[in-house]
Amino acid sequence: MKLVDLPRDVRARVVTVHGVAVHGNGDDRSADVVARRLRELGFVSGEPVRVSGFGPFGRDPLLVRIGTSSFALRRSEAARVEVEHVHVDVEQAS
Repeated sequence: MKLVDLPRDVRARVVTVHGVAVHGNGDDRSADVVARRLRELGFVSGEPVRVSGFGPFGRDPLLVRIGTSSFALRRSEAARVEVEHVHVDVEQAS
């Protein structure tokens, strides 16, 4: 699932950015500038992420929490981030 499609306040984990494995092989020459910048901001494999808000009328920007930081991303940027749902046990949530 893409980050742009993640419902508000649903816990997820980053898998990839723009189809390139986020943990990567250290070769950023093939990655585009936006994908590289997203990784620099912390959008790396395994990092917890959630959408905590949307712009007017549910559009741009998306307010995204990645780890302990918050970022406003355009929908086109969030569409580059592949995420997976994180299932939380009731005991862990408290």
